[in-house]
Amino acid sequence: MIVRISGEGQFSIDDAATAELNRLDSQLEAAVNRNDEAAFTAALHGLLDQVRAQGSALAADTLEPSDLILPPEDASMDEVREMLTEEGLIPG
Repeated sequence: MIVRISGEGQFSIDDAATAELNRLDSQLEAAVNRNDEAAFTAALHGLLDQVRAQGSALAADTLEPSDLILPPEDASMDEVREMLTEEGLIPG
């Protein structure tokens, strides 16, 4: 799976990491639904950190179609709220 972090780049993520990303995505969605800014920031940073840790960064001059686009680390809760679907940020 190719994951893009807006403004940062693309990462190739093994499908085995999807379960953990979905768990973190659920935490992020719950924080947004509660309007809990501290939990939102922690969840967003945790999700992005996991992508960086589990993924392999693609070269900057490589442009692959992204399976998933995540907000940047400095995204506001309102920006993330607009990106959320019924399945959160990560479908599946």
